Amino acid sequence: MEEFEIQDLLSTPVISIRDVKCHGHCKHKSAEECSTSLHLVFPYRGLFMRHIGQRELVAEPNQMVFFKPDEPYRVSHPVTGGDACLSVAVSEEIFSELARGAEGASRSKPQLMGHSRRIDPRAQALLAILRHGFRNQIIDLVEAETLALTLLRRSLGESTSHRFTARQNLQKLVDRAKLALSADPGRNWSLAEIGKEIGVSPVYLTQVFQKVEGIPLYRYLTRTRLTRALDLLGEMQDLTQLALELGFSSHSHFSSAFKKSFGSSPSEFRRAMGSEARKPSANR
Repeated sequence: MEEFEIQDLLSTPVISIRDVKCHGHCKHKSAEECSTSLHLVFPYRGLFMRHIGQRELVAEPNQMVFFKPDEPYRVSHPVTGGDACLSVAVSEEIFSELARGAEGASRSKPQLMGHSRRIDPRAQALLAILRHGFRNQIIDLVEAETLALTLLRRSLGESTSHRFTARQNLQKLVDRAKLALSADPGRNWSLAEIGKEIGVSPVYLTQVFQKVEGIPLYRYLTRTRLTRALDLLGEMQDLTQLALELGFSSHSHFSSAFKKSFGSSPSEFRRAMGSEARKPSANR
């Protein structure tokens, strides 16, 4: 079996989009790679580790990852299952225009933006609408370009995304917590269990996680489960089963959390992905 499955979804003078699936057979670092152009990568399933020199980054579905031109990197998969991402390519000129247009954005060059940004639930909803639109062949060219540019603008905005600026040792601690949670996202975790997995106290864990991620650990775990729901809504018909598999206590618990994050219930969102009604919710 090939390690990668790559599907070209869109290619225009403005933007290019590919759906990239990696089976993650090798847990160790890959051979060194280097992107020849700027790619903004949105994981939507699984995760991978990106190694840039001495720096390590957990790339998972709550963030956008920058693949910058001529920046060498390696990839590993410490958690089984591989990953899947939408990879969006734009020119540096369009990137700079998007970054300048994003509310409060003060950095318009890729090299000044760090290596990743945590995105908010509205951006995650846009990503799901875009991906399912391609998958179901219900999205036209102008709509696809517009949604993709809106996704990028929101993911670059200072008020709608979060830039990671913590010290490397704190980031590594948070990344270990992410790996533990991703290995068993449906588990009914306690803070003591997570702390034990990574070797720190529950108090220290919650303090560091909030500082690095900008959100509490419990909210991050909920968002991780909900992004998985966005991925699976088009495949699983039984929403109660989906809720329980994701770690929610009931269908109503799942539905309430989903609506709070994305502005509609899971069933409403699933129906909207196949109708014109999806557009207003994407722009909220």
